[in-house]
Amino acid sequence: MLLLRNANLYAPEPQGLQHLLIGSNRILWIGNQDPDHIGLPVTVVDLEGRAVIPGFVDGHVHVTGGGGETGYASRVPAPNLSKYTTAGVTSVIGLLGTDDLVRSTAQLVAQIYALRDSGLSAWGYCGGYHVPPVTLTGSVRGDIVLVEPLIGVGELAISDHRSSQPTLQELLRIAADAHVAGLMSGKAGIVHLHLGDGARGLELVSQALSTSEIPARVFQPTHVNRRKALFDEALQLAEQGCHIDVTAFPVEEGEDAWSAAQAVMRYLDKGLPQQRLSVSSDAGGCLPCFDAEGRACGMDVAHSGSMIDTLRELLQAGVPMATAVPLFSSNPAGLLRLPRKGHLQVGFDADLIVLDEHNHPLHVLALGEFHVRNGEVVRRGLFENDLLNQGQVD
Repeated sequence: MLLLRNANLYAPEPQGLQHLLIGSNRILWIGNQDPDHIGLPVTVVDLEGRAVIPGFVDGHVHVTGGGGETGYASRVPAPNLSKYTTAGVTSVIGLLGTDDLVRSTAQLVAQIYALRDSGLSAWGYCGGYHVPPVTLTGSVRGDIVLVEPLIGVGELAISDHRSSQPTLQELLRIAADAHVAGLMSGKAGIVHLHLGDGARGLELVSQALSTSEIPARVFQPTHVNRRKALFDEALQLAEQGCHIDVTAFPVEEGEDAWSAAQAVMRYLDKGLPQQRLSVSSDAGGCLPCFDAEGRACGMDVAHSGSMIDTLRELLQAGVPMATAVPLFSSNPAGLLRLPRKGHLQVGFDADLIVLDEHNHPLHVLALGEFHVRNGEVVRRGLFENDLLNQGQVD
């Protein structure tokens, strides 16, 4: 067992100075007095008052890699385990994007299991950008009900030249199947929606809410900070009950977009329900730009580190820790109905980040095991050591 002493605990609610006893992947005890008479060997780590927060739940990750918009050579490889953990990410939601043909749902599920075997918590979505959604069982309902790691549909693309240009009826049918499957299985049953740069923005979602009985929580648009006008539309959907997700991608000065931190602060200024907002990274996905004819004119690759960078930016801007941390932890965990995630409390999984004085991850524990200790990676994926020896990873 492991005893973490003198943690300035944000669970994410501020708890002050506490000690945490960890064993069998879980948090066994929290208190402000040392536990007596444990009767078993315990490793003690004194955190000396450092901030401790829940491990990040990254709700949008291309765990098999993304890309492919500039030809076969532009297919992005799957991120290594330590790329997640060094950023404080302890749970990921994997998905397919533009390439839901060569990259399959079967590949996605296999990679989810691989990440679990490596000590991370992982789930995923069936489908991808296109309609009809790619599935394992032949239907959205079948995948969500019968395939344990699959908890919804995503990332279904709308308002994007790479999408299938889905109609309202197609969106409603997919959302209805996801919702009913969620009811049957106790899973989230949401539709995670990729938003492109198209002028139609969130029009389809607004129509779906006004013309159907499907609950607003079923529709989760992401990338909503990629255009300022699109973000204004997203704020209106949040008022109606939708959970919106902002992406921590780079934003150039003068660009018609909000950074994730800027979007969060605008959301908070509006006084909207804070639990309806989250931040994700798009890790492993490509960040292409396109010309007027739809040809890619540049590409970058997203990474999980953008989430901890966004947290630091929010804290530097004066957003309280207890307000900022749920965006990366309890808010996505709550929407996605992930058991024992997003909070640091007795009985929950021991997924946590210990921050240093500059709010960088000093220690990262996933399911009670150190992945990062004193700022150094102590656990890597099965093939990372080979790549490290070859100089292919940091």
